[in-house]
Amino acid sequence: MAIDNENSSVTVAATTIASSSRSKFTSEEPLVSVAYMPDNEKFMIVEAWKQTNFLCKSYILSALEDYLYNMYSAINTSKELWDALEKKYKAEDACLKKFVFAKFLDYKIIDNKTVGTQVQELQLIFHDLIFEGMFVNEAFQVAAMIEKLPLSWRDFKNYLKHNRKETKLEDLVIRLKIEEDNKITEKKSRGNSTIMGANIIEEIAPKSKKRKKFSE
Repeated sequence: MAIDNENSSVTVAATTIASSSRSKFTSEEPLVSVAYMPDNEKFMIVEAWKQTNFLCKSYILSALEDYLYNMYSAINTSKELWDALEKKYKAEDACLKKFVFAKFLDYKIIDNKTVGTQVQELQLIFHDLIFEGMFVNEAFQVAAMIEKLPLSWRDFKNYLKHNRKETKLEDLVIRLKIEEDNKITEKKSRGNSTIMGANIIEEIAPKSKKRKKFSE
């Protein structure tokens, strides 16, 4: 009976510790028995730690994908498990931050794609930067978007850069869309003018030939 009560006490102690302080058992080594402790107290402490460690380890493993579970389930303590996962994902997180930031630095808005589409792509990169914990406020996004405009937008780009009034990101996106529409309309207009000019030349050429024949 004494053994049953002892085991029950250990289980209660382990469950209480696990539920109250999971982080404690992922940051400390197993408890070491103190020499002057009575044997039954040492036993209680060690068994409580073992059961709590098991609960914490199971809790962490339950959050992993199957292939990660198989990879990490052989680790003995929850602290070792936590340290191994932290080392793996901190390194991956640092690499991901570098990748996202490099993607932002390399991104340039080009002429052979619509500016509207590229603005959306750039906004997704901004979102990734923010998600990775980087400080990217609205003023930075506006300045970066203006700076990445292509050379053909130089005049409009200079106008935006020297505009003393603060520009909101939403307003900039709208203005870029309007400017793109204006450029498309202007390009079509120049194309139509060229076609009309060519047609006029073709009409004048035969008349000139006829006049030349009459004069002969």
